[in-house]
Parts: sequence; structure tokens; C-alpha cells
Amino acid sequence: MTIKNWGPVRDCMSTNVTEVDGRIDVLTALKTMKEVGATSLIVKRRDEYDEHGLLLFSDIAKQVIAKNRAPERVNVYEIMAKPVLMVRPEMEIRYCARMFENFGISHAPVTEDGKIIGMVSYYRLVLHGLPALDD
Repeated sequence: MTIKNWGPVRDCMSTNVTEVDGRIDVLTALKTMKEVGATSLIVKRRDEYDEHGLLLFSDIAKQVIAKNRAPERVNVYEIMAKPVLMVRPEMEIRYCARMFENFGISHAPVTEDGKIIGMVSYYRLVLHGLPALDD
């Protein structure tokens, strides 16, 4: 069975997006992630000329845990990804999945009119496609 149209990213993105300052320590970021139930955080821009950053659980695992660093002594800005690729809410899910593969990423903020309105990940893309498989 071939699914011709998986739909737009808007249909599968998470609208729960939490932004943090890049100067906070990783322990504080982890507490925030646990509190809001997120596996990623958007790192705020420092000014209008700056770009957003992105902190993922995998960044913490690779850059803090695996290297035996103390999370209360590492700042988010030291391990985050920046700049990050953003997607439009109208982008087709299949193109978003291709972009993830092409650039080796697993998450992307969704922007509309210059504002971050959501987050999309492989997890969300795949879960969205599952109901279509029942047809």
C-alpha cells in the first residue's frame, strides 16, 4: 500500500514548546524537561541578530553523561545545536522526513510568521502515519 499524501507537518507537530536561556546549566534544563514532559528545548535568541538553538536529550547523553561531566557545571550553550533548521507548518511530512535524513537531524522547530509554533520529530512523523496503515 502506498500513502500518497501523509499531510502537512502542522498535523503532527507538538505545540508544547519550551524555551530556555542558553546560560542555564544542564541540570536546570533537565529539571525543566522533566517538568514539562519534553525531550527537547528551544534555546532563546540572545538578540534579534542571533539564531535559536536546540537542546535534545541525546545532546545531554553524548556531551554530559558519556563524558562524565557534572550537569550543574555545564551550560546549555556549550552543548546545544545552533543554528537549527526550521520547517514550515505547510511542509509535507514526507519532505520533512527526507530533510531529517539528508541533514542527519531528528527534531526541528516549526515556524510561522517568524515565531516558533511547534516542534516536529521522527517520533511525531511516524506516529502520525500509523492510522493510515489501518486502511
